Amino acid sequence: MTESRETLLTREKMVFVVIDVQERLAAAMEQRELVVSATNRLVETAAMLDVPIIVTRQYPEGLGGTVPELEETLVSQAQAGANVVGVDKTAFCCAKEAEFIDALAATGRSQAVLVGMETHICVTQTALALAGEYQVHVPADACCSRDVTNHMVALDRMRAAGVIVTTSESAMYEAVGVAGTPEFKQLLAIVKS
Repeated sequence: MTESRETLLTREKMVFVVIDVQERLAAAMEQRELVVSATNRLVETAAMLDVPIIVTRQYPEGLGGTVPELEETLVSQAQAGANVVGVDKTAFCCAKEAEFIDALAATGRSQAVLVGMETHICVTQTALALAGEYQVHVPADACCSRDVTNHMVALDRMRAAGVIVTTSESAMYEAVGVAGTPEFKQLLAIVKS
């Protein structure tokens, strides 16, 4: 019998990574609103559970800042005490940026939840690069590409490489873990928002 691998997310092990949810990039995404909404809910859940959050911006001089509705959530959560770190980058793969690797290592976490834009470029490259050292989870509804085929093929490619493709709600409920707690009540409010 082979040893099973624990694949459930836990708040003690996870770090949440928001990849390049930026103004000019998001403008070209058909699924923009759904992805930003799912990402906002994940940020709120991560902050509630004291899960570190790393936010990247790809070449912000050209692609702009983080979309305003997500930036507002990130700022309010950081002001409330959440551990939010920003990293600007030029490499498509976040793992090729020393500042990102340092921020990720500083968390001491072993599970990385990746969301963002675009699925088939920066999200996939980062997921594949981290998969050897981290257990990587990618909520499919919290990432997108300009083209649905690129998005779907990227999810298949990551899955084949051992990345756990999931949904935002699955990740949120796994991180909370149990019902009947004040955190669970907060989670319900986040899910309904």
